[in-house]
Amino acid sequence: MKKIIINRDYYLKKLIDRQSNGLIKIVTGIRRCGKSYLLNEIFVKYLLENGVRKDHIISVALDNVEDDELLNPKILSKFIKDKIIDNEIYYVILDEIQLVDKFEFLLNGLLRIQNIDIYVTGSNSKFLSSDIITEFRGRGDEIRIYPLSFSEYYSVKKNDTDINSIWKDYYTYGGLPLIALQKSEEIKMDYLKTQSQNIYLNDIVERNNIRDKNNLNSLVNIISSAIGSLTNPKKLADTFNSKLNLNISNKTISTYLDYLENAFLIEKSTRFDIKGKKYIDTPMKYYFTDIGIRNSLLNFRQDEETHIMENIIYIELRRRGFSVDVGVIDIREKNGKRKQIEIDFIANKGNNKFYIQSALTVATEDKKNQEQRPLLKVNDFFKKIIIVKDSIKRKRDDNGIITMDIFDFLLDMDSLDY
Repeated sequence: MKKIIINRDYYLKKLIDRQSNGLIKIVTGIRRCGKSYLLNEIFVKYLLENGVRKDHIISVALDNVEDDELLNPKILSKFIKDKIIDNEIYYVILDEIQLVDKFEFLLNGLLRIQNIDIYVTGSNSKFLSSDIITEFRGRGDEIRIYPLSFSEYYSVKKNDTDINSIWKDYYTYGGLPLIALQKSEEIKMDYLKTQSQNIYLNDIVERNNIRDKNNLNSLVNIISSAIGSLTNPKKLADTFNSKLNLNISNKTISTYLDYLENAFLIEKSTRFDIKGKKYIDTPMKYYFTDIGIRNSLLNFRQDEETHIMENIIYIELRRRGFSVDVGVIDIREKNGKRKQIEIDFIANKGNNKFYIQSALTVATEDKKNQEQRPLLKVNDFFKKIIIVKDSIKRKRDDNGIITMDIFDFLLDMDSLDY
């Protein structure tokens, strides 16, 4: 059977750009998103093809039972140092580094050796905490990776069926790499349910010593049901009280949300007052790193394409390196009353900024006007874009607003730039 190769060129370039920069390259991301594959398959293949000798690549899978003695930091350090026999660069790749006791000290010690370049990954919530970089005292360089983008997923599936069927598959089951390789819907659903409960949530419970797992599960279900909706800890606590008859404090809710973010299960988007040029702390919106995990948490009962498409666009923007806020514009209605209207996303990267609306369709004049209205209230020169599911040719109207379809956006990394 021919092995299916999933190219992840975007992340490979990130690794290449960071070669021999004197820092520990820390590959982070939600579990099962392809961190080990990126390092041990894609990156190693690149090194070999570009003249690095095989004996100058020291790769250790620390979850291999045959190498369990290497979990001792002193033995692992000696193992690595014994392989360094000349002054050429050695590439040290350590998979599941969190299994090594006091791995931070081990890595900082290895950094003192001038001719090694270190790459690590890990897959439990201890390692994947968002503050992991501080463990390396400023000597870490994080490379955040996400599950397969639609473009990566499409590259695997495009010879099997049409793009709309691939889109349906993607927004139902998400982009975990193993999902892309499965044929049966039943296998995909079972895999996602197992990952969601037994891997992601249990990992969060164990790491943070959560005594009542049911409260965490309930919170995740509430957020899953309302992706892209404005919320805050107080509103969520009120939902617990009114719908679940459970008394849980705002502080506990806030703590649980932090746990979910630190494990990269969800991401938070804060509102930004465009005219006032200031952030609004609350309420905010939450999106799932992988939409398949979100759907599995709801037992695949809520497959509303509108909100799912918004989630996918948000994660794609984050994958491309943008910081993403929710835009807020204060306007005065004809009756004199003030009202806040929203732009789904303000995407910022360096000097680039894009105002983006997500809409399943703008087929009617009313819907088109609804999506354009907040964009027309922004008085600056940055691009204003509406991304739709309608199959349309990219166009710019007399107001300078660009409309493009979702596939044009997702399949072209540079789709926002022209």
